[in-house]
Amino acid sequence: MPARILTDDEMASRVVMKDILSMPLVPSKNPKIAFMFLTPGSLPFERLWEKFFLFGGMGRTITVISSDCLEFCHKVEVAFTCSNVVWGTISMIDAEKRLLANALQDTDNQHFVLLSDSCVPLHDFDYVYNYLMGTNISFVDCFQDPGPHGNGRYSKQMLPEVEERDFRKGAQVFMFDQ
Repeated sequence: MPARILTDDEMASRVVMKDILSMPLVPSKNPKIAFMFLTPGSLPFERLWEKFFLFGGMGRTITVISSDCLEFCHKVEVAFTCSNVVWGTISMIDAEKRLLANALQDTDNQHFVLLSDSCVPLHDFDYVYNYLMGTNISFVDCFQDPGPHGNGRYSKQMLPEVEERDFRKGAQVFMFDQ
């Protein structure tokens, strides 16, 4: 049960989400990975990512950028840009939701990877693509951390959406499959 009374729009959204989640998946003829960069400005490792995508990613990836337009945006498929992301504020969650909503527009996207500006690829595109397409595991980091940098960050301003008992520390970066 929710901790508060839901609005009509929230209840309708839950019903729609249940319908969407119960629909059978249609296999994609061109399965893709959505790489979503959540960054407040330029991407420090832009040239590294450019090489990553250009050597294998063409046609098998949609790159979703959350920052000012990058040099390599013209060389790979870019679906969305947004800016004004401030660390530790709701703008990060809003940007994540916009990135994910945009990535979900392409039904060929089978995996969704959220990256920060400090992330770097450790393997080439083919390795990452084959690994993600061959797994049905999602990677989301969420845990209780009693220290000041974990659960100590909880604020009563999060109520009623987030109750203290439900608050967890988690990494901003994730990967999940559809």
